Amino acid sequence: MKTLTLPLPQIGERVASAYLRGYVRELDPKITQPAYPALIIVPGGSYTHIPEEQAETMALTFAARGLQVFYLRYHFIKDVAPKPLLPQPIIDLGAAVLTLRQHASEFRINPTQIIAAGFSVGGHIVSLYADYWQSKWLTQTLNAQPEQLKLAAAILSYPVIRLDTGFPTSQEQLAKITDQPTKFAADEAVTTANPATFIWHTMDDPMVPASNSLRYLAALYQQKVPVEAHFFHHGPHGLALANRQTAWKTDANQPHVAHWVDLTIEWLNETLALNLS
Repeated sequence: MKTLTLPLPQIGERVASAYLRGYVRELDPKITQPAYPALIIVPGGSYTHIPEEQAETMALTFAARGLQVFYLRYHFIKDVAPKPLLPQPIIDLGAAVLTLRQHASEFRINPTQIIAAGFSVGGHIVSLYADYWQSKWLTQTLNAQPEQLKLAAAILSYPVIRLDTGFPTSQEQLAKITDQPTKFAADEAVTTANPATFIWHTMDDPMVPASNSLRYLAALYQQKVPVEAHFFHHGPHGLALANRQTAWKTDANQPHVAHWVDLTIEWLNETLALNLS
């Protein structure tokens, strides 16, 4: 396996701060190898940073299950100040999907099997992207056709869905993210074109209430989008793998919640007819 960094192109006036960090299988001449599904991990971090060590641990976990895995370092608030941040991270994710399709042969990726997994505010980015991937404003911004930006599936882990339901905690922080918060309520923009979606959350999440996921689940259900959701009874925010590898405090090691990884792999196998281990 090789690790690589792919800078994403500058879009408009924004500073070119975004990149993909990849964990990619190299060709083994002794094994007949297919093109692999690709997973883009979009970490959380309150739109101010991402926990790169945690993102790498998650990437290696999913790479071991049979995916070509990348994590996205999207633009942060400081990268675009004094302008509000959104929709730049959504554009970054679109640029990442487009980049993987352009490099599909090089990285042995099946271009019809690109999946995005968002955590916390990364879930906000992925849920909004799942809503808007074929919208005129995004396709024109990226100079792409809608099919080039399509996801095979979306995975949302304790996602922020709206900016008026727990996160952010102050009007000052909100103003740095957007001056149009209703425009970025992901549950209000779901359509029948949204990709199949897997959601999980803990019911007592103190930072991003489970009501975020419940709202998005209801919107997907109303639009008849294929969806699976799991709500665990306990666990702090930011669980990541919910095991010792990513437990940033004692209570973040939650063996019951850690089943979400296996549940996700099973769901991907059934939904996309994959053969992940």
